[in-house]
Amino acid sequence: MASHPSQSPWAVPVAQMAARAGSSMSLHRVFPAPEGIGDYVIGVKPGSDVMVDGDFDAVVDGLMFQGSITAPVHAECTRCLMPLRRDWKVDVCVFFPYADSRSNRSDNRNTRGDADEAESQIWDENDESGNVYPLVAGGDFADIEALIRDTMVSELPLQPLCEPDCRGLCSQCGENLNEHPDHHHDVTDIRFAALEDLKAQLEQNEKRDDLPERCDLAREGNSERRACSGLKAQCAFNAS
Repeated sequence: MASHPSQSPWAVPVAQMAARAGSSMSLHRVFPAPEGIGDYVIGVKPGSDVMVDGDFDAVVDGLMFQGSITAPVHAECTRCLMPLRRDWKVDVCVFFPYADSRSNRSDNRNTRGDADEAESQIWDENDESGNVYPLVAGGDFADIEALIRDTMVSELPLQPLCEPDCRGLCSQCGENLNEHPDHHHDVTDIRFAALEDLKAQLEQNEKRDDLPERCDLAREGNSERRACSGLKAQCAFNAS
């Protein structure tokens, strides 16, 4: 047997507002998060506290709600994969039409003033935008389960970041570059590995070719030093 709509944890009693157009009612209440908001990567855990804060305003054709919904969102940074836990606040403006407002709208327009007609035209636009939710139990309750789910699903960030300038992870080893900003790897591009080997071989061959020339220069230098020493000795003998 289905339970009465009033037993829903997302039901808000609004029966007293239906008979008084222009009346208002504040809503500041914690509701359990419904299922279906995101997944294990990013979303809102079912049953977690969701704060709904705003005002219901009674208009001719229904109830207007303006306020905000704040839910705890779990996610992972798309760059460094660190877990995130943040309260996500979304502003909302939705309409709860009376059950008979659509059938009586044409008749009401014939009897209302220009201001009320303009007001109905505004809500016609909202009907097209999708920000419309039905009242339940004959208009006595506004069930905001769908409102919470739709709002949070559409506003979840596609690429959450821990910080706007997150450096992410090292592509080589996965090190968190936010914690180790000087981390780096000396990597040789494998496309140039053969050229590096050729370069090393050419340098080694140049050293081998240059070795005999150095030996010749060394012998010539030794001969010149011996000749110079002989001249110095002869000059010293003649001077004496």
